[in-house]
Amino acid sequence: MYIMKCSDGSYYTGSTRELEKRVMEHNMGMGSNYTRKHRPVELVYFEEFQRVDDAFAREKQVQGWSRAKKECLIHGQFGKLTDLAKSSGKQ
Repeated sequence: MYIMKCSDGSYYTGSTRELEKRVMEHNMGMGSNYTRKHRPVELVYFEEFQRVDDAFAREKQVQGWSRAKKECLIHGQFGKLTDLAKSSGKQ
């Protein structure tokens, strides 16, 4: 599971088996429709999983998060993540 920062400051969350290749594809315009329109992109966070379905589940979880929660994850501010989850009613 990975998070990329797009040229407009937005975040894109995805998952892949080959991270370096996927980042290159996004920057070449061969990634998602979203990143194609918001290039260049920069990898700002990733997590590794043994199972593809676990990575996909984490991707979907993080995609549902607010920008603030994603930024806490990116910056390793895990205590703030808990606080934001409590304030939004989601954990």
